[in-house]
Amino acid sequence: MKTKEQLIQEKLPQHIAIIMDGNGRWANRRSLQRIMGHARGMESVKEIVKACRELEIRALTLYAFSLENWHRPTTEIKGLFKLLKQYLRSELKELNKNNIQIKSIGHLESLPPDVQDVVREAIEKTRNNSGMILNVALSYGGRDEILRAVARIAARAAAGTISVSELTEEMFSRELYTAGLPDPDLLIRTSGEMRISNFLLWQLAYTEIYVTDVLWPDFGKQELYKALLDYQKRQRRFGLTGEQVSGR
Repeated sequence: MKTKEQLIQEKLPQHIAIIMDGNGRWANRRSLQRIMGHARGMESVKEIVKACRELEIRALTLYAFSLENWHRPTTEIKGLFKLLKQYLRSELKELNKNNIQIKSIGHLESLPPDVQDVVREAIEKTRNNSGMILNVALSYGGRDEILRAVARIAARAAAGTISVSELTEEMFSRELYTAGLPDPDLLIRTSGEMRISNFLLWQLAYTEIYVTDVLWPDFGKQELYKALLDYQKRQRRFGLTGEQVSGR
């Protein structure tokens, strides 16, 4: 059994991103409706958010609903949004108790009005919390995020407020939804799929990737500790040699 005592606090990631995959397969294997897999997946969300807060992780970004997910059956989409509202309403007191700030990245304005209201309320009521940031990616796509950033920079260049020659990676990063946050140190993907699915394309440039065959509804704190222990064995080089990083 993995325990948090096995982890080295100084080597924990500041920012963890998770692609929560496998809810539908979890339900299918049990001859249940897909929405039951999503409901069970919400329990994993609660456990992982709590575990990350206990570990003093600075930011956790969850891929909750992608732009591509709008192509799913209407009944499933409605069920997902119902679960999201239930989570935010039921967990708001606990989020505040644990000093967790809710943020949303993506096209929040494209969500149904009632869902927008609940998300905005959670954002407002946790805005002064400073213990951990919980980013919920809703109606989000990485390519879309980059295109929006390019459009804003192009508009500023056309207006003469910036020069294209002055553009830097730092300036570009400030135009992204995750402005002000460090890029993810660790990306976790459940269900064994070996792709990043249009998630945080700019931000994941040097992120360590951990893929597990465990389906999201079965991903609890033990699986999180396992991922973190694997992460702590890695040497992050950022283009340098191993000798340069180790100082030899």
